[in-house]
Amino acid sequence: MSYPIVRHRRLRRTAGLRSLVRETALSVDDLIYPIFVTHGEKVKEEIPSMPGVYHLSMDLLEAEIREVVGLGIKSILLFGVPSHKDAEGSSAYDPNGIVQEATRKVKSWAPELVVVADTCLCQFTDHGHCGVVHQDKATGVAVVDNDKSLELLVRTAISQAEAGADVIAPSNMMDGFVHAIRSGLDEAGYSDIAIMSYSVKYASAFYGPFRDAAHSAPQFGDRKTYQMDPANAREALREAESDVTEGADMLMVKPALAYLDIVKTLKEQFDLPVVAYNVSAEYSMVKAAAANGWIDERSIVTETLLSMKRAGADIIITYHAKDLAKWLKGE
Repeated sequence: MSYPIVRHRRLRRTAGLRSLVRETALSVDDLIYPIFVTHGEKVKEEIPSMPGVYHLSMDLLEAEIREVVGLGIKSILLFGVPSHKDAEGSSAYDPNGIVQEATRKVKSWAPELVVVADTCLCQFTDHGHCGVVHQDKATGVAVVDNDKSLELLVRTAISQAEAGADVIAPSNMMDGFVHAIRSGLDEAGYSDIAIMSYSVKYASAFYGPFRDAAHSAPQFGDRKTYQMDPANAREALREAESDVTEGADMLMVKPALAYLDIVKTLKEQFDLPVVAYNVSAEYSMVKAAAANGWIDERSIVTETLLSMKRAGADIIITYHAKDLAKWLKGE
């Protein structure tokens, strides 16, 4: 008995045919580019573990913003590296803090650019944790004061909205953080400001270079008591469902590449936009391999980001954004 041969190769025969039937495409409109802003003047310091990514002082930020806009990138994610840190991260909610000042400047230079403000305390606390904590003397574990942390995170979000942020992106993983921030923004008159929730944020080894960039490594303990266990998937659904109920407008999975199954699950279960954060170590590993001539950087980056889109990501936060935008323009 003979069986018909299905000729899959017919639609792969030429570049034109492959393009015609391609199911997934990357667009510059999909991208958010993270930027690290710091105090001082004429500061453009490359982050050693993240080649091509810099700490930028305010006087050099405008040139960066002009380049981003010129490349067609529609959104940035702002991180601040403050000059002052304390136990409660007071620089995070200072109306004249580094993120707030940068937001005002960016919106004056490029009003159409969507500014996403990272809403966390880790860069601003002297202990490097994402909320108010104390160290258990017996175990060395970081014990979070959840409710006190929420109060300060709400103040941070409101100050960022007042400065002109279009989107608040709380990355702290405190219980009830979306509800608290949504209520705080609404009461302060910022009901139109969207929340991009770090809904599913794993206690991951892929954050190392970012902690160099943000100077936010924990000084004791770790973040496993409030970030998710990498072994868990069903828990991700519970976290995301809580955020949907509490008023999130977008759901993020962080990191992206090792958690594409979670991106796919959220896309299938919820009707909100899904955001994948292509995190620092995912970026740095590609850069290191490319610098050694082991891989073709453009091909690897494109394939990696396509996998995130294919899994269901509507938006990708990536340090590769400027490079990808140039490649998409044919540069």
